[in-house]
Order: sequence, then C-alpha cells, then structure tokens
Amino acid sequence: MQFLATRLEQQVAATFTENGPLAKHVKGFRLRQVQLDMAQSISQSIAHKSNVIVEAGTGVGKTFAYLIPALLSGKQVIVSTGSKNLQEQLFFKDLPELTQMLNVSPQLALLKGRSNYLCQYRLVEQMTAASTVDERTLDDLLRIHQWAGISKDGDFGGLSSVAEDAFAIGLVASSKETCIGQKCDYYEDCFTRKARMRALEARIIVVNHHLFFADRVLKETGFAELLPDADVVIFDEAHLLPDIALTYFGQQCSTKAVVRLLEQIIEIYQSSLKDTGQIESFSLRCLQQLRDWHNLLFETGNSDWRRLIGMKSIAFASWALLDELKLLQRLLQAHVGRSDELDLSLERLVEFIDKLSVFFHCDNPQVAYSVDYASHTVLLRISPMNVAKECAALFDQQTSWVFTSATLQVQRSLGLFAADMAMSDAKQLIMDSPFDYQAQSLLCVPRQLGHVSNQQMAAKQLVTVCQQAIRAAQGRTFILFTSHRMLQLVATELNQRSEFPLLVQGQDSKQGLLKKFRQLGNAVLLGTGSFWEGVDVRGNLLSCVIIDKLPFISPEDPLYRARAESAQQKQLDPFETVSLPQAIISLKQGVGRLIRDEKDKGVLILCDNRIVNRPYGAAFLESLPPMSRTRDLQKALSLLQDC
Repeated sequence: MQFLATRLEQQVAATFTENGPLAKHVKGFRLRQVQLDMAQSISQSIAHKSNVIVEAGTGVGKTFAYLIPALLSGKQVIVSTGSKNLQEQLFFKDLPELTQMLNVSPQLALLKGRSNYLCQYRLVEQMTAASTVDERTLDDLLRIHQWAGISKDGDFGGLSSVAEDAFAIGLVASSKETCIGQKCDYYEDCFTRKARMRALEARIIVVNHHLFFADRVLKETGFAELLPDADVVIFDEAHLLPDIALTYFGQQCSTKAVVRLLEQIIEIYQSSLKDTGQIESFSLRCLQQLRDWHNLLFETGNSDWRRLIGMKSIAFASWALLDELKLLQRLLQAHVGRSDELDLSLERLVEFIDKLSVFFHCDNPQVAYSVDYASHTVLLRISPMNVAKECAALFDQQTSWVFTSATLQVQRSLGLFAADMAMSDAKQLIMDSPFDYQAQSLLCVPRQLGHVSNQQMAAKQLVTVCQQAIRAAQGRTFILFTSHRMLQLVATELNQRSEFPLLVQGQDSKQGLLKKFRQLGNAVLLGTGSFWEGVDVRGNLLSCVIIDKLPFISPEDPLYRARAESAQQKQLDPFETVSLPQAIISLKQGVGRLIRDEKDKGVLILCDNRIVNRPYGAAFLESLPPMSRTRDLQKALSLLQDC
C-alpha cells in the first residue's frame, strides 16, 4: 500500500511541474503550492483509505486538486457536488479537459435525480390524450416528442426548445410513482434505466448531494441501490452537507404527491373500472379533505408540527383526513387483481397512510417534526436530532471520504463540521487563498449606519448607501440580501433613482441574469440565497459587493430548529454551535463573490454594524479573508472610483 501511495503522489506531483501536463495545456499556468499540497493530501487519503477534510480558499484550484488524484488513482470514484449546474461543469468541461491533459480515458457517468429524465411511457400517454391539454402545453409536448427521437440520454438538460419550468416537462418526467418497471413496453430503452447502468459501469460518477443521500439513505429517488460502493467519495461544496444530511436521514412526505396519486386513481377508474363508481367518489372526498386540511395549515403558516397538532381544528382535520384515506384503502383492497395500475396505486396509498400516521402522532422525542410551505403544497418533514450518529453509520471504513469547500472553517477550525459529519478522526486542513486580500480588497462597515427596527426605514438607509456605492463603481455591483422582502423594497427604490441597469432576481433565470450582467458591463444585480454562492464574475465587471445584514437563519426555520434542539439535548448553546457557525459560513460565501482572480480588486460593504459592536462579531472577522478594513464609507467610495 505504501508503494501505491508513493507512486500516486509522484504521478500527481509530476502533473504540476513546469514540464507537466498542466503547464503544457493551461495557458498562463503557474504552480500554486497550496493546490499541490491539497492534491497530495487527497492522494494519500485515496491510497491509504483514510478520510480528509479540506477548506480550500478561493483561488486554490480545488477542482483540479481533487480530480487529478481521482483520475490517476484508477479507482472507482463518486464526485458529489452541490447542484446540477456544478455537475454539468464537472462532467462537460473539467473532466474532459483533464482526461485529455493526463492522457487517461476512464469511463465517466453523469447521474441526476430521475425527474431530470424523460419517461417514454408517460410521453406516449400524454400524446394519446393530447386533445385534453391547452395549446401551449400541446406545443411543448410536440417539441419534447421531436427531441425524444434524437436524444441519447433523455436528460432534460439537453432540451433547449422548451422552458425548463414548463408544465409539460412535469407531465412526462420519470417518477417513482408512475414507473411500472419491467412491465413497461419501453423498459429496454428507458432513459432512467440506462442512466443507472452507465453509473454502475463507470469509474468516475458525477452526482449531486441530494441524489447521493437519497440513494444511500432513503432510496426514494427510484435509483435504489444505483450508486456502487465506490472506492472513493469526494464531496465538493461540502459546507452544504449538514443541512442536506438532516433532511435525508429523516422522512418526508409531499402532499403534492398525495394529490397526484388520488388523481391517478380517478384516471384509472375512468379508463378501466367504470363499473365501480365508489372509487371516484371516495377519491374526491379524500381530495376535498386534503384541501380543507391544507387551508387550515396555510392560515397559520406555522412550521412547528407539535404546535400545530395541538390546535383543535387542525388535529380534527388531520385525523379526518387519515380516516378518509383509510376508507379509500379498504375500498381498493376489495378490487385487488383487477388492474396492475390500481394495485400499484394501492401500495403507494398504504405508504402515504403510514407516513402520515407517524407524522400526525409525532411521538418520537429524538426527532423534529416540521412543515415546509410551498405554492399549493406542503412538505411534511421528520428530522433526526443527532445527524452525526446517522453519518457514522453511512461513512463506512472501506471507502476514502474526501470533503472540500471554500467555506468550512469557523474561527480557523474545522472541528464543528467534522463533528457534524462524524469525521472528527479525519485529517483536517485549511488551505488559505493565494490571493493578496490586503491589497486587493477592502471591507467597509459604514459608521453612519443606525439601528432601525422598521423594515421600511432600514431599506431607505440601505438604498442611500447603495446609491453612493453604485455611482462610485459605475454600476458593476452585486447587492446580496438575506430576505426577499428587503430585496423588493430596495429594488423598488433603486429603480426610481439609479442611472445604471438593474437586474433583479426573479426577472430571469439565474444564468440569464448573470449573462446580462457580464454583457452590460455596468449593471447592478440584486439577489438573495442562490446568488450568495456558486457565482463567478471575474475582472473589473464586478467591483463592489453590498450585503444588507449578517445572514443569521430564521429561528423558525425547520432545519435550524432541528439542529438547535439537538444542541440543547447535548447541553450546548444553539447560538454558539448552530446559528453563529451557519451565519459565518453564509457570510463567507457572499464575500467570496468579490475576489475571484489574483488581479481582481474590489470593495465589500456590509451594512450591519453588529459585526463591530457585538461580541460575536469577532468570530465573523476572524473567519473572513484578511481584507483591509474601514468604517469610513468615503474611503470605500474613493477606492471604488479607482477600481
């Protein structure tokens, strides 16, 4: 094993030399010692079947630092990222470039959740019933049908003729609920099945965190036992894992899925069981009871199920809903064997009844019961208090586990993340950014900011700062918000006053807004959550980032409450161990948008003076890159004029 470890380290080191593959193929390549150190640490982890946690600051080049050892090792490796966009960046850009540079040709596979793939069976069903859909949906279905004839993988990511949020896609996407397996006429050609087979045979498999946990823990994506027991698993954007793990180690049930099931039962009645009118009437009663229950929940907006079930009206409606579903179950059981589709629907109905029963009883003190609200649906979630215990069972010792992100450390320690992942024995490394933050950037917390409790007044105060900064920077600004409400208030004010183009989240897709921002060259982009991370604008197109306030998560957030209750059970302070670390990681993500290259220069304006006048502010400052600092807004504006 030592020989193999040394050999891999030598191969990796040779890749980074002045005569190596990177120098020959990457224009302007220069050795970054931190990148080589990271690559060597991952090589050792792979060779010795050990685990490593690495924070790699912006500019380290972490993607190549983990992909090069993975490719040269010859082992089967799963690379898990934070989103589908990052998956595609790895699979279609980074991996092809590196395999060519390194002159290796392992089989690669890109695997997404099954809803990203076309179901041929559902497409034929929809085309058969084309007369029942509206004109726009029919047009989209025809475009999908045309694309299906030439698509090799059925991945909707390759469908450009239909909008990604089109209603038609939901009608024909692969789903566990509608899959009939080997009974399907399209089983041999099934895009979902083919994706599964490619993943099993590949040496490098690119997935995302949600799919990884769903496959390994709940097996609810329909890719049950799809992912092989690989030699190595590498988590990029690993800072997302604690919350994702919290979601998947529990249980969840979407009422949207229940509605869809009831509608399918009615469709089965109408197509093949017309002699049994009770099936339709019982299903309609369940749908009505579900709507009544929904309305009561939405009236409260409360996400704590233990509080909700304590309300008499909601308790009554909940048990009434369960009773109606059980009546439908007994009716369908009397018709078992008459229809394969009805039998499958009965199995799924029993699953839903069991899940709802467990949720309504909420009698496990070791878990949190919460309700997430979305448009016309709710997600019922059961989250365990002790995620580390669950992770310890998942992360087996036969696999090398690698965790990396630009934002993992809190106050120069990876201890909290390691504890969350049950990886306290893993090697822990902090690879600082090679950028000169002192010379390249300035952090300004304006001295004139006053504390205002009224959101309208806070928005006006923020707009005043934004106006001055935007004018000084000649546009070229990101304004990042912790709430959609504040974003809308500021956007409305700036729209009347700004002379520069405003791009507001929601006006277009994330990628569409970024494309416009780069093309315009003097734009101002306003965004919340998704714009705080994974956004890369280099050079003088972006010179100023404004953040409205420290990104503390709402105490009502279900995931936060679950983690906070877990901390309290361990006699720990939820603020110190959950709220503060999460806010620090989020702030670091936002700050990371500013300096993306060694030639970038810019100003970060944080409009929240708690970072300088509250004791916990020191923890934020200690965790941020070593930027120059000032409280003088005029100094920041002068620097912006020179950027």
